[in-house]
Amino acid sequence: MRPIQGFMQNAAAGGIVLLACAAIALIWANSPFAESYFDLWKTYFTLNIGIVEINKPLILWINDGLMAIFFFLIGLEIKREVLAGELKSPKKAALALSAAVGGMVVPAGFYVAANWGEPTLSGWGVPMATDIAFALGVLALLGSRAPLALKIFLTALAIVDDLGAVMVIALFYTAELNLNALMLGFVFFGVMLAVNRLGVSRTAVYVVLALALWVCFLKSGVHATIGGVMAALAIPATRRLDAPGFLKKADYYLDEIREDAKPGTQLMTADQRDAVHALETISKAADAPLTRFEHALHGWIAFFVMPVFALANAGVAIPSDFGALLASPVMLGIVLGLVVGKQLGVFGFAYAAVKLGIASLPSGVTWKQVYGVSLLTGIGFTMSIFIANLAFVDAADLDAAKLAILIASTISGVAGYLLLRSAGTDIPAQASFEDAYTLEEYYPDTKDGEAKHSVTA
Repeated sequence: MRPIQGFMQNAAAGGIVLLACAAIALIWANSPFAESYFDLWKTYFTLNIGIVEINKPLILWINDGLMAIFFFLIGLEIKREVLAGELKSPKKAALALSAAVGGMVVPAGFYVAANWGEPTLSGWGVPMATDIAFALGVLALLGSRAPLALKIFLTALAIVDDLGAVMVIALFYTAELNLNALMLGFVFFGVMLAVNRLGVSRTAVYVVLALALWVCFLKSGVHATIGGVMAALAIPATRRLDAPGFLKKADYYLDEIREDAKPGTQLMTADQRDAVHALETISKAADAPLTRFEHALHGWIAFFVMPVFALANAGVAIPSDFGALLASPVMLGIVLGLVVGKQLGVFGFAYAAVKLGIASLPSGVTWKQVYGVSLLTGIGFTMSIFIANLAFVDAADLDAAKLAILIASTISGVAGYLLLRSAGTDIPAQASFEDAYTLEEYYPDTKDGEAKHSVTA
């Protein structure tokens, strides 16, 4: 559970930084210094690499560049979950898959109903997304009132949700295609797959190829972030050295270090230095490149990429006729989609999947808690704003969409927190085996033997 818990703690802490940056952006955009806020993101930067020239304003360097790294991490998480996580087994993944599908289809339906016949119909993908950092941040505030199984369910659901958002972006929010650049991008993708098959595990090789792939997709008309996801799918998920082999070699090199170890000696002998270097080499061989990339990127994504994105995109000048804006089709469609559509879609499809025998409820999780999570999925923030930037050409529509996302995410977050706080009961960390039967008070669906097993574990 340590990697999962570490990820959740990272996402929760990142959510706080994200919230702070969003608040700064909103205050800055409505202050006497608002002009400096909007001018900053319009500043152009040019990068020349041989015959390739990229000339974009800062806002697009963030949305097309930094966010490609974010989508690269999403791709890594999707691949890991499919190979060895919650999405590996169809039966195990059924609940998250069903809930995620409902959480995409129903909100989109609410938006389409509110914008039918309007030029803003293109924004139907905005209320489909869930911001995992904020959602897990809310669960973190609940502490032990939110069981780990509930957090894992939300994580798996959000990852499937992100996969759906990636597909929507690729299929429906793509500009005119440059087929030459697109084909070259697929060539680089093929090279990455070939390098993977050859057993290359050096991260530098994949970084160079992934950058080339990103540039090709940037020039192709398909959104550059899709290149980030594709690059992630080509990263090796297998390790070159298994656990028994690692232990055997590690013991040998540790013995080498012990032989020359003398109390009070600061400098290592040549043999010890060689052994330490060998330990470093076999440690890398015992870890898959996919997990190395994930471990290296989580902190940067949580505390730099997403906060910078929020700072650059959450700043909206609130108009004087804000009341009239609330009744606009864009505002209505997004708020209804995220606040109402998400909870109905996620909970309704999850409930149907369990009742039809397709899926089962995680041990220790109640339906009230699942409903609380369905409310939290209405926190769209990062992904919703990202899709809004692609969906709306008119600045007024985009501002209305961003305000709607902020309002809906706030409502969903507060409502989800309050419901989950009343649904969960704080379980003492040091429960004794003799008190195991009392867990049935907290989890009525849990049998006595299962409850005792969970306490022992």
